[in-house]
Amino acid sequence: MIKIIFSDMDGTLLTSDNKLPDGFDEMMTLLKQRGVIFAPASGRQYFSLKRSFKEYRDEFLFLAENGTLVMYKGQEIFSQPLGFDAARKVLAASDGFENILRVYCGKKDAYILREQDTPEFYAELEKYYTHNDITDNFYTLDDIPLKIALFDPNARAKENIFDKLAEFRDTLQVVLSSDYWVDIMDPNISKGIAVENVQRVMNFKPEECAAFGDYLNDFEMLQAVGYGFAMSNAHPDVKKVARFETVSNDEGGVLVGIRRLIAEGLI
Repeated sequence: MIKIIFSDMDGTLLTSDNKLPDGFDEMMTLLKQRGVIFAPASGRQYFSLKRSFKEYRDEFLFLAENGTLVMYKGQEIFSQPLGFDAARKVLAASDGFENILRVYCGKKDAYILREQDTPEFYAELEKYYTHNDITDNFYTLDDIPLKIALFDPNARAKENIFDKLAEFRDTLQVVLSSDYWVDIMDPNISKGIAVENVQRVMNFKPEECAAFGDYLNDFEMLQAVGYGFAMSNAHPDVKKVARFETVSNDEGGVLVGIRRLIAEGLI
């Protein structure tokens, strides 16, 4: 029987207009009654996830910052920071990237440079990093970095960020999280590794876990569980590793997939 369900947020659980699917609360009530934990698994900040699910903050397990931080009932289950030296190297390498906005994602806060504090960028920042601050210098921050996130407002993150950071791919985890975002993390972390640590700490077997995802940063997560679902709108490479496929995020694909698991007697 399934004991925990991990779900990506953007392009997976949330609709295109950034809303939870119809029937979400009713499904969460049913899962709670059946003893199943729901776990948002996102590149978003822990504080952002808590705000998005304020009614469930003491029930959900939160896999935040692409797996670098996992929290459950206010307690840290697992974390894998990037580290100061690696963060500073990435920041130095990206200093000259034109029209690219950067976020220093620390354990205590997320930071942007004062010179990048524009209304347009702040609106984007607030979607993912609700707990944020402004700094004049990334290099003087003493907040332990979980990751560095880079944003391309022109939706060409692969060409303008990911490809330009090729030198780091052998030593760090460089992840294309969407057409807009690239996350740089410790080499020994991914959503999949975070899921495996949750399994170890909470004594869950892979076949007792399900997961839903749509993009490349969900790749390892879908492989780490017994029941991995790709959305119909998922990246083709994600569909290749998922055991199952469900309908799109705009059609409530996560809930459709959970109903399938219920119908098959797995929940």
